[in-house]
Amino acid sequence: MTENYDHYISRHIRRVYCRRLIPPVIYSIFLIILWMLLPLYDILFPQTLSTSDHLKEYSDQHSSYVETTLTDLYFTGYTNVSLGRTIGYYYYTLPQQKKTEQDEEKNSAPQCIIVLLSPSTCEEGLPTIESVHIRGKVLEENASFQALLDHLSKDLNWTEKGISEKVSSCFISEPDFGLLPNIILMTLYFFTGSYALLHIILDIIYIHFPVFSPACRQLGRFGKPKELLTQAETQLATLPQLATEDMFITEHYFIVLANYGAAIIPIQEIVWIYKHSTLHKLLWYHFSISYTLHVTANKHLYFQCPKNMKSDIDGIIDYLSEANHNILVGFNEENRKKVHGPFSYPPQFERLICFLQKRIGLRK
Repeated sequence: MTENYDHYISRHIRRVYCRRLIPPVIYSIFLIILWMLLPLYDILFPQTLSTSDHLKEYSDQHSSYVETTLTDLYFTGYTNVSLGRTIGYYYYTLPQQKKTEQDEEKNSAPQCIIVLLSPSTCEEGLPTIESVHIRGKVLEENASFQALLDHLSKDLNWTEKGISEKVSSCFISEPDFGLLPNIILMTLYFFTGSYALLHIILDIIYIHFPVFSPACRQLGRFGKPKELLTQAETQLATLPQLATEDMFITEHYFIVLANYGAAIIPIQEIVWIYKHSTLHKLLWYHFSISYTLHVTANKHLYFQCPKNMKSDIDGIIDYLSEANHNILVGFNEENRKKVHGPFSYPPQFERLICFLQKRIGLRK
């Protein structure tokens, strides 16, 4: 049964980019779920904490990241040390808190707030700080905080119950805001998210307009991509002169339509072709040998077709060399110098180097 090659190139490009669309879509869904599960929004836009607010109101919420300006802070004389490194310095302040109904009934004074400041913020333990603007995290009492209260109660000759009534059970920790880790996390989040979104947009464009895909845009080096694509599809539709599993030769084009991508190269623009073999093995066991076809064309166009059978590549090379007698066949130093000159640059950089050389030449 003869295969239908009508618009075969466009249909193949659409299939390739439909498959490539799946990973970035899945990753974008993962990022959305991550956004909902983690307090990423609150890290970017922390809540504004007023000095009259009770810290308990923030520690009970989904996110306890806050931004606030504190005044009249006094060093307690104690630090938070982890693994021999000073994480922060404990300060206390007495803000003008709004009284709740429970406070009015007890006729109690505003509670003192403990603040753990980063060494850079407090200049490693200033005795007093008139005003400081920080981003921090409201935490409920933990072992370190309880140890601080124990030491303070001994210093003041108070009972644990007495000092607990005067000090808020929650405290603000600037180091726990994790500015640097959060910056790294957000950078990775938005960079990879933007990359995935860009891939989705480009894949959708290539699916709806195959002529804009990289394989077709490369035809712009030799003419108008849309016209050359139409000509290549027309010639392929009238049955190729030679066809393998994913490589085709028409009257004027060498066409590759594989799972890893596509290429449409005018035969008269090809200057060099060669193959090399790859031995696939696991430890001492040899599985198979595959062959890769390397194609170099004018205008610094380079393409390779990996994992093919030797007979298929030999047939392609023989046919192309017959169709264009100027093609250099086989890899050797003489052919390399004829194509690339005395200097060997990676194919990806050849076009850039040529462009820079032309620009420098024009300026001179």
